[in-house]
Amino acid sequence: MFYMRSKENTFERIHGKLIVSCQALPTEPLHSPFIMGRMAYAAMLGGAKGIRANGVEDIREIKKTVDLPIIGIIKKDYEGSEVFITPTMDEIALLHEEGVDIIAIDATKRVRPDGTTISEIFPKIRETYPDQLFMADCSTYEEAEEAYRLGFDCIGTTLSGYTSYTKGVELPDIALLERLVKDFDIPVIAEGGIWTPEQVKRIFEIGVHTAVVGTAITRPMEITKRFVEAIG
Repeated sequence: MFYMRSKENTFERIHGKLIVSCQALPTEPLHSPFIMGRMAYAAMLGGAKGIRANGVEDIREIKKTVDLPIIGIIKKDYEGSEVFITPTMDEIALLHEEGVDIIAIDATKRVRPDGTTISEIFPKIRETYPDQLFMADCSTYEEAEEAYRLGFDCIGTTLSGYTSYTKGVELPDIALLERLVKDFDIPVIAEGGIWTPEQVKRIFEIGVHTAVVGTAITRPMEITKRFVEAIG
């Protein structure tokens, strides 16, 4: 296991750089810790300076060959809740034990599997893990504002367009990113719907700390679908 980096060192390493999300769900052909490990290694060779990964098994495999800051999540569905990105204390405990640099959590206003909201549970999370970096995966300005108030270390636009009340938002959510960069003095991470190098360039011109690109780089099935749809 690589050593835990300091807060300053972690954010310095990814500032102005690209993070690549290497994830494959169980229903996808590339679902495999080994494959995600090679995907992350390829991303590193291509110039990525951080990795976002799902699940302890994938993260462990990635660490074998990649010494970059890792944003760790665990996607898990619980009946009765729409929150699935690191939804409970159980997933947080697993990621913390594994030693990921940043733990990303759904920070939307939606009710969590344990019946709490992020406003109710995050103070307990912070008290339990005072030295861990936490990223707030948000879908609206108001959610980002609350995450800032709660003391998250960085804010991401990860869930813009993916909650019931933000469906139809044009992605990447440039307007939201501009507001967040202007109003908050913690790192803003652009994530969600980034498909082209031109979009990445535009996003960094806004002044974001870093950007996460996933599907456009690491999900060949979805990339293929876009080309097929263009033909049809």
